[in-house]
Amino acid sequence: MEYHLQTPLKLEDIEKLNAGDIVYISGEILTARDEAHARILEMEEKGEKLPFSLAGAVIYHCGPLMQQTESGWKVVSAGPTTSGRMSKMTPLLLKAHEVRAIIGKGGMKGVADALKNRCVYLAYTGGCAALAAELIKEVKTVHWLDLGMPEAIWVLRVEKFGPLIVGIDAKGKDIFAEVREKAEKVFEGMKKV
Repeated sequence: MEYHLQTPLKLEDIEKLNAGDIVYISGEILTARDEAHARILEMEEKGEKLPFSLAGAVIYHCGPLMQQTESGWKVVSAGPTTSGRMSKMTPLLLKAHEVRAIIGKGGMKGVADALKNRCVYLAYTGGCAALAAELIKEVKTVHWLDLGMPEAIWVLRVEKFGPLIVGIDAKGKDIFAEVREKAEKVFEGMKKV
């Protein structure tokens, strides 16, 4: 199935998605990598208020390349980064905030249970940084630029951002884990030959 979703996402928006479905996102998404995740969790632990909302949010694992212009910021490149680096922090993030979708590449190991009934993982093809930049219509604002350009949180307005494949759905089905398991069985079978 193919779905066109508008942010902020509601739980009902993601509950209907199944692993393997195609999704396009329009609205606002936020980039976040390792350092941003760490700061979000640190602020949560201290009881500090975030300068942005994560209610119904879509987090894009991306370290964009931006160019500052007279009128603001322009996206030069915005491809997905490897999501596995954020796997350990994601369950804590989802426990504290109503993030409804995560976009990245490569899947996330061990997060299917944390995503259940709260969030989906949407896979975006690596190497498509220029295409992604075209789908970003506006840089609304930036937070935590002190972390550096790729680690800052960029609030972006996108139109029909995708195609994204539901890699882990809110029911716990994880395409990446299934492929890994099949590959390991094949590898074990080859070792016996």
